[in-house]
Amino acid sequence: MESIGKALSKQGHADRVDLESLTQQIISDQDIADFISGHHLSQAEIKRSLPKFNQFLVERRKYQIQDSSYSAKGYEPVLIMNEGYADVSYRETKELKLAQAQKAIADRIHVVSLPRSYKSITFEDVDITGSRSDVFQYLVHFVDNYPSPGQKGLYIYGDMGIGKSFMLAAMAHELSEKKGVETTMLHYPSFIIDIKNAINSGSVKEEIDAVKSVPVLILDDIGAEQTTSWVRDEVLQVILQHRMLEELPTFFTSNYSLANLEAKFGNIKGYDETWQAKRVLERVRYLAKAVQLKGENRR
Repeated sequence: MESIGKALSKQGHADRVDLESLTQQIISDQDIADFISGHHLSQAEIKRSLPKFNQFLVERRKYQIQDSSYSAKGYEPVLIMNEGYADVSYRETKELKLAQAQKAIADRIHVVSLPRSYKSITFEDVDITGSRSDVFQYLVHFVDNYPSPGQKGLYIYGDMGIGKSFMLAAMAHELSEKKGVETTMLHYPSFIIDIKNAINSGSVKEEIDAVKSVPVLILDDIGAEQTTSWVRDEVLQVILQHRMLEELPTFFTSNYSLANLEAKFGNIKGYDETWQAKRVLERVRYLAKAVQLKGENRR
């Protein structure tokens, strides 16, 4: 379409006819006609608004065909009143609002040394057949009632690849979407490697502090780490003690039952450390209800 500014600068009878035709073409557009009618524009206001009406048509066309030169990505052009005449503004599209909402949900889910795809898992993705049904109902109840004093997490144990981490990732998504809650989902063996590496830099305390106070914590694959007495007592127990005192929800996944995990923690390098292991497991039991998940390996 010809620029209305160029058309207005023309002279002569033929040009006036062209201008009238162009003007009629512009104001007969349904969106513009509705705007004129809705704001009861006078002929003088319509005339002053013609350049902006034309700009609106050009921008709308670019938006509709997704022209690469359209600069307001995620926004659609709209007409507004501006001191007595029409002007062009831009508003967020439904698609942009949805994308922003999804990003906000994902940003509240912190996955550490785990697949980023965990951020997008929802309850709708969870298979609730067999023993998964009881676990699923527990997680739904947890989300619905969060925050609630004394809420216990789960210690989910079972074979590899049966969906333990998957279900907790779905819970994290629901907590973020429905309650605006941040969850940290941490691959515990990788975290312990980071802790050991932090010894040289003197940042162990910072690493532990960053984890122990998060609103909801998921320690994934606990028991698979290279356990030492120091890791058990000065890292894991410190985290669990703080979360126990502050009543912060804590979840675990493991291939070990609680009894087997206690046995593993109680026999390090051939030394009997049963008492120290019991102290740690007391805190796990205080924070979480143990439940076994059964099923076939889906990996």
